[in-house]
Amino acid sequence: MPDGDPQTHGATQVGDPLGAAVAGAPLNGHSSTTLDGTGDGDDAKMTLLEHLAELRKRVLIMALSVVVTSIAGWFLYQPVLSFVHESYKNFCHAHPGKLISCNFLVLGPTEGFLTRLKIASYIGIALAAPVWLWEIWRFITPGLTKNEKKYAIPFVVSACLLFSMGVATAVLIWPRALTWLIDVAGPSVTTGYSLTSYVSLYLLVCLVFGGVFLYPIAVVFLMIAGVVPSKTWRKWRRVAIVLICVVAAVVTPSNDPFTFLALAIPMMVFYEGSILLGRILKK
Repeated sequence: MPDGDPQTHGATQVGDPLGAAVAGAPLNGHSSTTLDGTGDGDDAKMTLLEHLAELRKRVLIMALSVVVTSIAGWFLYQPVLSFVHESYKNFCHAHPGKLISCNFLVLGPTEGFLTRLKIASYIGIALAAPVWLWEIWRFITPGLTKNEKKYAIPFVVSACLLFSMGVATAVLIWPRALTWLIDVAGPSVTTGYSLTSYVSLYLLVCLVFGGVFLYPIAVVFLMIAGVVPSKTWRKWRRVAIVLICVVAAVVTPSNDPFTFLALAIPMMVFYEGSILLGRILKK
């Protein structure tokens, strides 16, 4: 287009990659779409202020969805707490002669309320996941090239599945971890957990497992982008195994061997699987 045409320049210059990225245009010069998925070409580019307004709109929608689902989470508090409490009650019933209080202790006037608020918030974030993931996707879509969009949906779906697998693994391993933590204290110790400490540790274990299970996505992305090729990952295998064990030992909130193994072994499997998947996708 002619240089004098104001529509050609809009918010970006052809030689300005930073401005192109801010305006949502791909760096390779391909035309982009608007954030609502309509339009194509230079006339569909958005200014920085328009992007900020769009970001505010997306954030408000995400926040509103979490608030609404958290209200539902407030009423789901009791069944969720009963599920979290189940492992502890099972241990109590399996060891009737052990000095242990089967009920949670509330050590402050506001502890019960704050714990219920925390659980309701976590439930709200989980229930609103389809909404905020969709809003994030709609915001970043205009800045992606056609080839990048091809991998976007599989990456998002894989992230959801891997995070869910991590949380499920944490839930399955928790009874063994709890048993080890109680037994290691000794037979002469009276065990009694506060509501906040137990629920916080349980949720932290689930969050750590879910987050760690996402690391294969980073490995595959780096291979597809050509930043770290699969050959380098294979060469780093021995070092990676040691680092995986160190990371699993450090991030394990409960510090028990069962949780450590449940975290380290899948990470090693994912490492090998990520290398294989990255080689396939690069072909």
